[in-house]
Amino acid sequence: MTFDRIMKELENRQYKPVYFLMGEEPWFIDRITDYISSHVLSESEKPFNQIILYGRDTDVPTIINTARRFPMMSEYQVLIVKEAQALDAIDDLIYYVESPLKSTLLVINYKYKKLDKRKKLVKILEKNGTVFESQRLYEDKIPNWISNILKTRGKNIEPKAAAILTEFLGNDLSKISNVLEKLTIVLKEDENTITPAHIEQNIGISKDYNNFELINALSQRNVLKANRIVRYFQSNQKNHPITLTITSIYYFFSKVLNYHFLKDRSRKNIASALRIDPFFIKDYEQAARNYPPAKAVQVISLLREYDLKSKGFGNVKSPPGDLLKELVYKIMH
Repeated sequence: MTFDRIMKELENRQYKPVYFLMGEEPWFIDRITDYISSHVLSESEKPFNQIILYGRDTDVPTIINTARRFPMMSEYQVLIVKEAQALDAIDDLIYYVESPLKSTLLVINYKYKKLDKRKKLVKILEKNGTVFESQRLYEDKIPNWISNILKTRGKNIEPKAAAILTEFLGNDLSKISNVLEKLTIVLKEDENTITPAHIEQNIGISKDYNNFELINALSQRNVLKANRIVRYFQSNQKNHPITLTITSIYYFFSKVLNYHFLKDRSRKNIASALRIDPFFIKDYEQAARNYPPAKAVQVISLLREYDLKSKGFGNVKSPPGDLLKELVYKIMH
């Protein structure tokens, strides 16, 4: 079951008696749980029919006994078990899920871990309820996720702005969601699209001095712009660690190298093969013109060398800012 399908069923009030939500990414688990908590029962029904238990403070027999209760003056009872990964003898839930009450919605939050899918419990859960594995998104998927989240709120975001947020926030969906909430609130009534300027003004991430713009300068072989950004990074090393910068540049040039060996250069195939937003295809095309295959390989070799230097290997005593300055010079010359 996918997140979107589960949410669609919930919106249509197509409920399952058991929801086992497991996996590394807590954001999706929390969204499903919050929706069930907020929408299945009315406010007047919740005091008697909505119960929250915590794995550290309960056990499987208590969960089963509670789930077997019938609702009071309501069609459903909602039982939410948070921190279920802390439960002992989780496999004993099978004694309930083999024959769950249709009037109970049992929601199990099993965060940061997952059950072995070969277990009998999982097979019974899949038969009589819903099993959802919440996986971490790779960073190349985050900009599209950001765009989709904002569309549900009637807002848009410029691709460059989504890329900047991804660069600084990584794949922490909860943190990104909180930032997006703030950005949508500060938009003026006549504004519908989040831009890099909004991010700079309200989040404090410079729209001109960041890894995204440094990579853009490198792809264009714009020496002046690249040096300005490097100098800014030198004076703000706490907010611009060299390791993160090297990782971002490596990520870009590895895709440039892949681009060189693509036989199908159609926009659709480039975006699919490189796993990028079509908006950024022109950047890779330009970089490929400025960095032939042999030079791209040399750049990747330089990045590996300076990554080691930045971590102290080779008895290097140069400060991070000077190392970055050297690296950028060698990339463009």
